Parts: sequence; C-alpha cells; structure tokens
Amino acid sequence: MDDLGAITTREVVLIGRFIELLKEEQETLCGANPEPLPEIGVAKVALVGQLNELENERRAVLGIGSEEKTRSAMESWLLANPTEQQVAHDWQMLLALAGEAKQLHELNAGLVALHLQHTGDALHVLDSRRAADSLYGSDGQAAAPSGSRIVDSA
Repeated sequence: MDDLGAITTREVVLIGRFIELLKEEQETLCGANPEPLPEIGVAKVALVGQLNELENERRAVLGIGSEEKTRSAMESWLLANPTEQQVAHDWQMLLALAGEAKQLHELNAGLVALHLQHTGDALHVLDSRRAADSLYGSDGQAAAPSGSRIVDSA
C-alpha cells in the first residue's frame, strides 16, 4: 500500500528532524547562551504538529479510531501485508527513533529542571542577602539584629 509507505517514510524523516532539534536544544542547555531556546521550541511544536497529522493519516489508512492502539494496528497490517518490506522497515525505524526522541526529551527536561533549581537557589541567596544587609525592614522600622556587631551598633 503506497499511501501507508509514503506516510511512514515522511514520519521517519520528520522524527529525524525532531531528534536533531532535541540535540540542538541539549547543546544550548549545556552552553552559556540560552537565546536560541525559544526558536528551538517553536520549531519543535511545529514538528510535533506535523507528526500528529501524519499519525492521523496513518490511522485513517489503517481504518482505526483515535481510541485504538496504533502499534497493534500496524503490527496486524504488517502481518497481513508481508511483502511491504519498506513499510515494515520504516515502522521499525520509526519506533526506534521515537524511543531515542523520548530519551533525549527526558534528558532535556532534566537539564531544564536543573537550570530552574540553580536559578531558584541564586534568587534565594540574593533575597537572603538583601534582607540581611538591610538596617530597616520593608515597613520602615528598624530591622531585627543581624548578629553582626558592627552593623547592629550603627
């Protein structure tokens, strides 16, 4: 079936591009310049949309609804169409690439969480210093003793 073959071939190409973006995102997250991240995010969202459209096309060709499992439907189709070697190859490639994309995505999410933790820690330190360095509270009243004899005697 040419339609299914064309769909799975396009899916492999698109998920390959998605993996490239995830790797680029990872390099950016490990570097010191976060400026490319919004552009990478926009590109990732666009690719996910295209991949979802192709999955919907594949579902339509397979004749399954949105609640049915694509994997089992594809496996059944491949068993019924053993001569469709290119579709079988693309399907296996698609599954492998999807696994790689999932791992990269989870790693990148961990890197983002780490950056957020560092940023939160830095903000906490700055907030603590600001409060400790102040002789007066936010209400204009004298702040409680800081424990520093020099500052408290001023």
